Amino acid sequence: MTNCASRLTSAKKLLRRFLASAVDLIFFTDEKIFTVVPPVNLQNDRVYVPATTRKRDVAADRLLRTRPTFSKSLMVSVAVSKLGCSGLVFVDPGTKVNGSCYRDELLSKHLLPAIRRIAGDTFVFQQDSALAHCARDTVALLACATPQFIGPDLWPPNSPYLNPVDYKVWGVMQERVYQTPIHDVDDLKRRLIASWSGMQQSVIGKAIDQRGVRLRACVKANGRHFEHLL
Repeated sequence: MTNCASRLTSAKKLLRRFLASAVDLIFFTDEKIFTVVPPVNLQNDRVYVPATTRKRDVAADRLLRTRPTFSKSLMVSVAVSKLGCSGLVFVDPGTKVNGSCYRDELLSKHLLPAIRRIAGDTFVFQQDSALAHCARDTVALLACATPQFIGPDLWPPNSPYLNPVDYKVWGVMQERVYQTPIHDVDDLKRRLIASWSGMQQSVIGKAIDQRGVRLRACVKANGRHFEHLL
């Protein structure tokens, strides 16, 4: 209930603070892990059958496979806006994205310079409430290095469905990347780069346009799940 109340309050504040014209200046950022093996795990298969039916008696093509197995992977980060987008930023395998890594590598070396090349000194920086994002030194850096940013006090907690990178961009990327089996990490990286290169700005623009609709749905649902209202 605490998260619901916080989401409701934050959604109302965001709607008041950023009108439609201001949303065009927001750069939405996020990180995601892509695995070589598609997101499946036979131990988490799902299928609707009578309760007495044993799994081994169900045809394999009827199973809905869910979570990824242990697999080599790549973490990527990106910033998107209606003004333009950064390139994909790859995190070195095995690197833990803690506060210092996020500040020194992702923000200072890649995301913020890319955003400035696109928007100059007129933009709003948005991030979610991941621990590395909320670290005191990270907030201090963004307060100094960006014209304006949506900080942890304003961003709704546990709300990927309010970030267009989460609710649209990563899904489109995943559909494209996993169309055929991936051979190794190098193949995965090539596919991610190709998928991002082919990402139409119109897709991103439409996803960002949904932000206001989603915030209002969040308010209507009193901070609870609202996907059924869309």
